[in-house]
Amino acid sequence: MIRLKSPAQIEAIAEAGAIVAEVLEMATEQAIPGRSTGELNEMAEAMIRDRPGATPAFKGLYGFPATLCTSVNEEVVHGIPSSRRRLEAGDILSVDVGVKQGGLFADAAVTIPVGEVAPATERLLDVTRSALEVGVDAARPGTQLGDLGCAIQTHIEAAGFSVIRELVGHGVGEAPHEEPQVPNYGVRGHGFRLKAGLVIAIEPMVNAGRPEIRTLDDEWTVVTADGRLSAHFEHTVAVTAEGPQVLTRVASPARAGES
Repeated sequence: MIRLKSPAQIEAIAEAGAIVAEVLEMATEQAIPGRSTGELNEMAEAMIRDRPGATPAFKGLYGFPATLCTSVNEEVVHGIPSSRRRLEAGDILSVDVGVKQGGLFADAAVTIPVGEVAPATERLLDVTRSALEVGVDAARPGTQLGDLGCAIQTHIEAAGFSVIRELVGHGVGEAPHEEPQVPNYGVRGHGFRLKAGLVIAIEPMVNAGRPEIRTLDDEWTVVTADGRLSAHFEHTVAVTAEGPQVLTRVASPARAGES
């Protein structure tokens, strides 16, 4: 069932989203060479729990053991933080985090360059980030999900990258994952027609090479089948009569280690 949200609920989801944005800003600043993904996870959990009434949305969800999903290089999503996994200059780190506050949820992700990265890697990040903005701009009353997905897919494939099919965005708010599914691909004129009050997580997951993926033996970490890089950006977005309202806006996409 697709659940539309009241203006009061959207405002409350935005409060959770502000915490999500703060955590992602912290991760962007702290994802430096030598830092472990486990350290980032500890900092994020402490930061969330320090906010009155806030708790990590992912920890324990479906059995996931951590607050953050930390996915490095060819890892697409659901990477498990570890004190043994230390970042190196030239890596890219996808950080996905959700927050529950007041019984409502928000969810977002960024992919962070660790120090200097290759120009081709920077382009992958730029295209994935801008694909998210394309999707956000399409999130208006009357738009069909096929239109939104097609806009994202067209943007990504025109740049020479590929769209993962098995992983999609989703509704969010009263639960971490709700209907409808929000694919990053589609056919114009098909699918559910967006309505004011719908809150969705739009999250392009873009591979530098082929779109195929596989899951590692830990049963969580999803990686590209060809071993090439992948990037992931996500916002929680409310569809309103006035246009899309991003509820998890990160203030500045600064490079890790930069002020």
